[in-house]
Amino acid sequence: MSSEADKGLDERARLERVQRNRSRLVALMTHVAVLVGWELAVKLFDVPRFILPAPSEIIMTLGSSRYDWVGNAWVTALEICGGYFFAIVLGVAAALLFSWSKTLSMMFFPLLVTLNMIPKVALGPLVIVWFSYGISTNILITFSLCFFPILLTTVRGLREVEPDLLDLVKSLRGSRWQTFFYIQLPGALPYIFSGMKVAAILAVAGAVVGEFIASDRGLGYLMIQVQAALDTPAMFMAVTLITLIGIALYLAVLLVEHIVLPKDARMS
Repeated sequence: MSSEADKGLDERARLERVQRNRSRLVALMTHVAVLVGWELAVKLFDVPRFILPAPSEIIMTLGSSRYDWVGNAWVTALEICGGYFFAIVLGVAAALLFSWSKTLSMMFFPLLVTLNMIPKVALGPLVIVWFSYGISTNILITFSLCFFPILLTTVRGLREVEPDLLDLVKSLRGSRWQTFFYIQLPGALPYIFSGMKVAAILAVAGAVVGEFIASDRGLGYLMIQVQAALDTPAMFMAVTLITLIGIALYLAVLLVEHIVLPKDARMS
């Protein structure tokens, strides 16, 4: 009986792998079909280059040194990852403090909700006055967008821990840090990763917005520069590179989640 059950599990796992590979292949073919259709439509209808360039024209901009793709992409990636990292560290730390102290939660959590409602773009001129231009300013803007989703989901995850487990640790005279590392953190990890995935998307938007309003480097800044010359292929390439950086960050979060959490514990 056990061998038959093992065979059934192996067959199910094989079918799941086949289904995943099929889904990936369909997604890849869809992207290729869109690019081919785009190329043909631009050439067939003779669409002006400054309105909609063909994918081949966009790729050709990579060969031009005047855009400094590597340097600008590095700056944008640093702003995205820097703000994202600080949001994870401080978001989880703040959520832990709120879980330990109801007084702190009542005092500061509503204030953080109010601050999160402020449009970050509207604060752009003030950010420039306070912190001037530079990578650190854009990291701060990225952090401001990523912090609250991570804080909110972590707070919820820490509150979802079963009270009986907490009572058990207290009865064994476990410290707060032991309670956090052995009980609260494992239970909250699915929620933390859920917030990290949302924040990964917002991190890209935060860095680009920061470069639009307070930067002299980066892919967002480059987009503003080439826009004045109607260099649409370069604008598309900048958007493409920004998208690739965001995808890489999101996949990195998924990889860590896959390593840390078992399949049945993941929220999505």
